[in-house]
Amino acid sequence: MENTLTALDTTHLVALAAALGWASGMRLYAVVFLTGAAGYLGWVPLPAGLQVLQNPIVMTVAGLMVAVEFFADKIPALDTLWDLVHTFIRIPAGAALAAGVFGGDSATWATVAGLLGGTLAATAHTAKATTRAAANTSPEPFSNIGLSLLGDLSVPAMLWLAVEQPVWFFVALGVALVVALVLIVVLFKFLRLLARRLTGRADPAPTPVLPR
Repeated sequence: MENTLTALDTTHLVALAAALGWASGMRLYAVVFLTGAAGYLGWVPLPAGLQVLQNPIVMTVAGLMVAVEFFADKIPALDTLWDLVHTFIRIPAGAALAAGVFGGDSATWATVAGLLGGTLAATAHTAKATTRAAANTSPEPFSNIGLSLLGDLSVPAMLWLAVEQPVWFFVALGVALVVALVLIVVLFKFLRLLARRLTGRADPAPTPVLPR
């Protein structure tokens, strides 16, 4: 990633905040490590609110967690448990990272970015967790591993776009959000139906409308 930015303009800042929020819902530790490494190596001038990420201690811990998550996310059932636990970590972290983009300059922008980042993190996390839970209903492991590798690749790609090509990033983000919402709706219905079949519960009968 070339150091093409000497000063982050508003478009880049908004794109970076959105990318940090969305990507945190997918791979939080990779986001922390990659962002910190980009700042530490001088590839990207991080805003003041994010410069803590380039601390060697933070990068070391994040790097270790990247390795743990890489393998945990490839194991069926364990990946769903991992996602369940990280529901309480990824979403607030995504909000905090997005807010950090403006944290050193404007409380108003930081608040807006935090709300944006938290919402994007929640959407990405829910779509990921729902998709992986549905994939775990298949006995073969290849779809699970394939989806995990796709997540591994999508995070650095989105972060790179946010820094280098923010307009294209917003296009990709729009597509990702539409896909995420469709997956959440369709796969949630599938998982709910599957759970009812496994527990022997029939679909609730519609409430009859009595004539007046």
